[in-house]
Amino acid sequence: MGELMRAGHWLWMVCVLLYGTALAQVKEIERTGGPYVPTPQVVVDQMLAFGNVRESDYVMDLGSGDGVIVLTAARQLRASGMGIEIDPQLVQLANNEAKKQGIADRASFHVQDVFKADLSRASVVTLYLLPGMMLKLRDKIYNELKPGSRVVSHDYHFGDWTADDRITFDVPEKEKIHGLPSATIYLWTIPAKVGGVWQIKVDGVAQTPDMELTQNYHVANGSLVNGRGQGISDVSVKGDNISFSIWNGSVRHHYRGKVQGNTMNGMVNLNGREAKWQAVKASPFR
Repeated sequence: MGELMRAGHWLWMVCVLLYGTALAQVKEIERTGGPYVPTPQVVVDQMLAFGNVRESDYVMDLGSGDGVIVLTAARQLRASGMGIEIDPQLVQLANNEAKKQGIADRASFHVQDVFKADLSRASVVTLYLLPGMMLKLRDKIYNELKPGSRVVSHDYHFGDWTADDRITFDVPEKEKIHGLPSATIYLWTIPAKVGGVWQIKVDGVAQTPDMELTQNYHVANGSLVNGRGQGISDVSVKGDNISFSIWNGSVRHHYRGKVQGNTMNGMVNLNGREAKWQAVKASPFR
């Protein structure tokens, strides 16, 4: 009986140790976004091309590892940027490489928690993080980046924030890492925030109904306030560009313009006549 109790005690201790180890591993993945896995150069090149990175861009790589994405953007495209990485050794390695390549004035790397990083400077954000971390970062990226900024991710996405575009291509060297000899790259363009009630004025038109827009990431829908016999359709927000149609019976007036914070302005076709329009946000959507 004593031997059975001792065996049960040791079994219990082993289970506790295994559970503690597993829990620690889960917490470490949550903290870091996953283990460091080098990104093949062919994937880096495709990510930068897919994100249309140019010399004028500022690229921020979240979980930058050895820094290859920012280093390539600075060396090949003359873009500027920075990498955010929690591992000090990888940060030192990347900064040393930037100095070695003579591009330290355009590429720098910092030890920092990605959740505490200020993303507002970036025109392009790149990621190669596990799904859980992608979902946790989703709202931060959506809210901090300016409209028109691009987000490029390797293999993982933002759940119901559907990518604007994606490509999959062969990468044989990835088979030993993931079991699949391919990579998928996702692209999002940050939309302007348009949720709320907008008061529209059109040159030469005495009265236009207010427009109420709702928005869920890239998807926007609208309705008209006190717009008797009128309706709205085809609301589209891409970066700071907006377009929508207001119907008066069977007559369609197509609006297109730019969003600048709490204002919009652009042109509308009124029965063959082009007219200027502008809108002011009366209240945010709740």
